Amino acid sequence: MIAELVSSAVALILYLNSLGADFCYDDSRVIKTNQDLLPETPWTNVFYDDFWGTLLTHSGSHKSYRPLCILSFRLNYALGGLDPWGYHVVNVVLHCAVTGLFVSMSRLLLGTGRWTLLAGLLFASHPVHTEAVAGVVGRADVGAALLFLLSLLCYAQHCASRPHSGRRWHWILGSLACAAGSMLWKEQGITVLAVSAMYDTLVFHRLRLHQVVDLLVKRKNVNLLLSLSLLATWGAMLLAARLYWMGVKPPSFSNSDNPAADSPSLLTRTLTFLYLPAANAWLLLCPDTLSFDWSMDAVPLLRTVSDWRNIHTVAFYTLLFLLTGVGLRSPSRAREANGRGHATNGKLLTNGLHPPPERSSSSSMLLNGTANGTTTPAPPRTTLPATWNVVIFSLGLLSIPFLPATNLFFYVGFVIAERVLYIPSMGFCLLVAVGARALYIRLNRRSLRLILLCCCGAVVLLYGVRTVLRNQDWRNEEKLYRSGIPVNPAKAWGNLGNVLKNQGKTVEAERAYRNALYFRRNMADMLYNLGLLLQENKRLSEALHYYKLAIGSRPTLASAYLNTGIILMNQGHLDDARRTFLACANIPDENLKDPHAHRSSVTSCLYNLGKLLHDQGHQEEALSAYKEAIKKMPSQFAPQSLYNMMGEAYMKLNKFPEAERWYKESLRVKPDHVPAHLTYAKLLALTGQKSEAETFFLKAIKLEPSKGNGYMHYGQFLLDESRFTEAAEMAERAVGLENNEFDVVFNAAHVLRQTGLNEAAEKYYKLAAELRPNYPVALMNLGAILHLNGKLVEAEASYLRALKFKPQDAITKSNLHKLWNIMAKTT
Repeated sequence: MIAELVSSAVALILYLNSLGADFCYDDSRVIKTNQDLLPETPWTNVFYDDFWGTLLTHSGSHKSYRPLCILSFRLNYALGGLDPWGYHVVNVVLHCAVTGLFVSMSRLLLGTGRWTLLAGLLFASHPVHTEAVAGVVGRADVGAALLFLLSLLCYAQHCASRPHSGRRWHWILGSLACAAGSMLWKEQGITVLAVSAMYDTLVFHRLRLHQVVDLLVKRKNVNLLLSLSLLATWGAMLLAARLYWMGVKPPSFSNSDNPAADSPSLLTRTLTFLYLPAANAWLLLCPDTLSFDWSMDAVPLLRTVSDWRNIHTVAFYTLLFLLTGVGLRSPSRAREANGRGHATNGKLLTNGLHPPPERSSSSSMLLNGTANGTTTPAPPRTTLPATWNVVIFSLGLLSIPFLPATNLFFYVGFVIAERVLYIPSMGFCLLVAVGARALYIRLNRRSLRLILLCCCGAVVLLYGVRTVLRNQDWRNEEKLYRSGIPVNPAKAWGNLGNVLKNQGKTVEAERAYRNALYFRRNMADMLYNLGLLLQENKRLSEALHYYKLAIGSRPTLASAYLNTGIILMNQGHLDDARRTFLACANIPDENLKDPHAHRSSVTSCLYNLGKLLHDQGHQEEALSAYKEAIKKMPSQFAPQSLYNMMGEAYMKLNKFPEAERWYKESLRVKPDHVPAHLTYAKLLALTGQKSEAETFFLKAIKLEPSKGNGYMHYGQFLLDESRFTEAAEMAERAVGLENNEFDVVFNAAHVLRQTGLNEAAEKYYKLAAELRPNYPVALMNLGAILHLNGKLVEAEASYLRALKFKPQDAITKSNLHKLWNIMAKTT
């Protein structure tokens, strides 16, 4: 128990500085934008959606089915909202619990003593765990590991209690239930069934490979065969259910997620996939270089046999096979250590490697099968397994949980993911501990043993220091992305650009985006983000250029179409904008990286298309666009503006009941939606409900007292009611609050002109023309007020400027001819 407490305490201490960390990297998508965490979303949705909140059967789903992990996030959200502290606390507590369970499992293999403690300390302090513990999304791996170990420990109890028929079933049922729970926390958890089978055959029964084969062929040991059959059957059932539930379709990943999988060359795929386990093993052995993301070209593809990294591959597999060979060789071939036994951890190990072949009366009860008239007794529970058993089991614990990440059975959506190494690292820590124990036994001099123990302590200390330093990188996104620049510069610079932009450091953000594109020019997300930054800085031509490059790089990037259309619409290129919005609406909803974000952008495109058609007077077409937007609208889309525009379109068509229904619907989903208050007020005024209309105008002003829009519309209402003094007052207040908003200034000028305050109206028409110097309507109205105020030359200049931008405008031409007639008479 002391080893468990010490190891867990070390784990807690090392990760204390991660408790104040913010959400980082994938946390935003899994936590902040995942609708499955919200209380209003039915909790049962987590059983139909993937880890990112996308329907499992959707073509764009990553098929990562982890409902138990999402339920834990949902509980965090219910208790503390989006405060990251609570999420990090749960991760650290889970890591401490996993560490304690790992030590308990290690005791079954190494006994009570320094080597079990060494394994626990290595696991508690290993730097490769930082992503899984300090990154909130890593809870999928930590939670799966917790249930993984519980399943394994329950199975070990089942093995121990198997002779007593009345005690065995609750342990095996507990093991199977925990295995299912581990899989539902993360897919990798199902591998515990294979690890349990290894424990039963290699550790508990201490069989060698030929004995396992003999057992299966001759059907010796019915109890063991029954347990293994149960594990295999349960695993097959879980896999079948998993495949059925996700729609029996593999996930689809982009080229940047796993470049080797997309390579047409069989040699490239083979060499790269063989190398990646070696690269992961090096991260376990020497975690000096860690990164939040290893995708894209972080690990360049191995294209030729002459690539020097193939030496690493050969060395790795050679070492792996040598360790396996040592573990599988017969005990009779083991080197004797001066013919004497050596004590370690309080147990006698014959030949320095293997436990004495003791028997007990209780152990013979584990078998009820015979072969050639003799029984093969199981080992007693009072001795530790032999070193070779522990080595083979550790190799299995290292490799079996890692198999899903090898691309052997199916392509995965990453190159290297440090989180995936959380469970396999248990096997690595056991291998180090059992290797240190074997070396300790073989060393005859006390000084050499002391040096070995000091080296083990130094490794734990170095790992701990590296973990603490790595935790600092995970405290916020800026530090994390800067730390990843040497490994994956394209992705790191791009993500850093997003952080800098959110901090208002636009110059640095632009530099970061351009650095990202320097390393990888076809990154659609970075092209789009750079365009967005340029658009916000009013560099519209450059923004349009990068949006088009983003669309060329990824034709399904709906957000790029959306912003392209908005810029074109604002620049007056209405036909181009209309075509862009329609192209966005027709993008197939298949194999998308983020279906929710895509549907939101498509809905916004249809909304803007409807507005464009509405402004052009095509109300029926606008309604069709709005209805299509409602049909494609995702659950997280805020629909109040869309419903409000539906009401406006119906009001233009004089369909007042339908208009009122949609205005009320807009106010229902967002009771403080100011535009709906104003448009509904106009409808009420139009239908003769004057007092109700004025109530809604005043509500709009109360909701946004610092905005001029409400005062502007209320002033127009007062003007229509012939309350001229109040109307003029509202117009002046509107401009006083927002003298840089064209609509506010222009409408205020109109109200003032209607009330007969022509000098004030002239001032605001001039201001409106300054705000939009190329807008013909503003120039024409400025000419008209100058005309009325007797400033004929200035009026002529304003009319001529308006005709420059809209040569065929009949009203401007008529006014200009009237002006010329007056000027001719005065001369």
